[in-house]
Amino acid sequence: MARIDEDSFRAAMGMLPTGVTVVTALGPNGRSGATASAVGSLSLEPMLMLACLDRGSRTLRSVQEAGRFGIDVLGAGQEEIARQFATKLDEAEKWEGVEASEREGIPALAGSVLWVACELQDVLMGGDHVILTGAVTDLEARGGEPLVHHGGAYRALG
Repeated sequence: MARIDEDSFRAAMGMLPTGVTVVTALGPNGRSGATASAVGSLSLEPMLMLACLDRGSRTLRSVQEAGRFGIDVLGAGQEEIARQFATKLDEAEKWEGVEASEREGIPALAGSVLWVACELQDVLMGGDHVILTGAVTDLEARGGEPLVHHGGAYRALG
């Protein structure tokens, strides 16, 4: 059996189209946010979401401290926001020039096609990431064309 290296695995998984999201929370130092592609609905009964964040993520620490988090599904044309929140910039810098409001104590990005508010339920270890599950407490389906990531690039769905 052939051994698979990290680069081959990353390239192969890049062929799986994913929605582009930003996971947000209010931490002790203000707003936190991180671009995440491993996000999805987990259950209808009860209504649960899951989101995976890097173990070293400052946003992860903010989510754990706040006990709640938001998921914004980015829309076509929001590639720059995706890139900005994927960086290791200081949290305040990540939010520069980003229009957002707060609902239920959770940041919500303007222009996203969907915003989901979650109460943190579980924190599970998953390799170099942490799997968060959250009970859905609110949502706003705003509509529009979502942004997807495929083959190493951001793309509009259409």
